[in-house]
Amino acid sequence: MGGELSTQIDADIPPQTLSRRDLPAVAEFILSGKCEKIVFLCGAGISTSAGIPDFRTPGTGLYSNLQTLNLPHPEAVFDMSFFRTNPQPFYTLAKSLHPGQFTPTVAHAFISLTAKKNLLHKCFTQNIDTLERAAGVPPEKLVEAHGSFAGQSCIDCHVAYPADKMKEHLLAGSVPQCEACPGLVKPDIVFFGESLPGEFRMGIGMVEEADLVVVMGSSLSVYPFAALPLRAREGAVRLLINNERAGEIGGRADDVLFLGGCDEGVRKLAEELGWAEELEEVWMSVGGGTDKKAEAESSEDAEPVESMDAKVGRLTEEVERGLSVVDGWKENCYARAPARSKNPASYRGTVHPEPAEMGFGSGVHHHSKRPGHLRNGGWSTFVGTGTVVHDTEV
Repeated sequence: MGGELSTQIDADIPPQTLSRRDLPAVAEFILSGKCEKIVFLCGAGISTSAGIPDFRTPGTGLYSNLQTLNLPHPEAVFDMSFFRTNPQPFYTLAKSLHPGQFTPTVAHAFISLTAKKNLLHKCFTQNIDTLERAAGVPPEKLVEAHGSFAGQSCIDCHVAYPADKMKEHLLAGSVPQCEACPGLVKPDIVFFGESLPGEFRMGIGMVEEADLVVVMGSSLSVYPFAALPLRAREGAVRLLINNERAGEIGGRADDVLFLGGCDEGVRKLAEELGWAEELEEVWMSVGGGTDKKAEAESSEDAEPVESMDAKVGRLTEEVERGLSVVDGWKENCYARAPARSKNPASYRGTVHPEPAEMGFGSGVHHHSKRPGHLRNGGWSTFVGTGTVVHDTEV
């Protein structure tokens, strides 16, 4: 998993900014007053303890299970061209993964805590689950690089779709259609064939301004997001909190690696900072700290708690059923529309743009090592081992 790893810096080379390359030294730096701007780069790992299935873990992730289905490739569920042909598999997944049924993790709470202490410069997230918002991260400090479920619009005429109606469709697992044209509606998340939001490009300079860049729960395998740590200036501290090494973190003098779970890592850092009690208070205030499994087991009427493996298996089966549905959705939709509206492009007055350049494949594609470039004013997306969206979990 992940992109190409760098050679680790020689242990005999001393750090430039830190006193040592460990978490206590990072805490010392934060408390010294020299660390005024912290940037977080977040991936799937900060949300898995919330109960959101992992998409990439070999053998157990959702993509591995989707490989057994009749899909062009596992990531097709999040491919714009496939979505236009059969949107049902995506909405089948969205029914079980949409926001509102998950609560922020300790890692999310830690980001929110740094904002409360006026240390948060920017939080970039690959995740579309909106849990950063739920944790209280200020919207102006947040860049949802791959979009999110916070908004929704037509894929043809781009008219916004009512949030209350979208929620009804998400809960039902049904496909919403635009009220202004016969086009399909989808959440404002980045699919294959779409460019990253402008906020991502505009926020890159904030990584360069950071005193501390914290990478949490990301394999750093999806560009252009994976290139962000490279933008950190020389002398800035970079901290990786992840189950395994990622990208080229560890190749600089002031790089620190904590290889473990994200919640575990931020709790250890909070202890070193003297913030442990505050962190737990923030987490509890946003719905954390509840042992849902224990509550469910103590209730005679409650449904059994679904394991992660069982959830992944169930979602895979539901997607498989969805693959045989909606073959005639276009004909049914267009049959109800005026003759002139049978060409969705007519609603925009422009020809539908070609998708951004992408690479597919279950193995490492040559594009996976290339950063994004500007195309038609937006970031093109290069994909290797997974989709643009799902280095993230929903």
